[in-house]
Amino acid sequence: MCWGVPGKIVKIEGYSAIVDFGGGSKREVLLVVDNVKEGDFVVVHAGAAIERIERDELEELMNYYVEMADDPYTKERIKEVMREWLEK
Repeated sequence: MCWGVPGKIVKIEGYSAIVDFGGGSKREVLLVVDNVKEGDFVVVHAGAAIERIERDELEELMNYYVEMADDPYTKERIKEVMREWLEK
């Protein structure tokens, strides 16, 4: 099973982008999707942004992560990241 991680594009430079994964974690990833811009949400797998997702898809995905989390701290951190992303 593969695990894709959602993130928000902060900066695009050619075929790479800086992606915010929440909690201060930002990484440079390869862009393998078209028509993305700064502020868009993407799914990252193996160091590459593989899919652009809409805001409602992000909320649904993050809510699944909250359901899967097994401790209250992790559940709250996921909710905080989602609020932070959606407020900007």
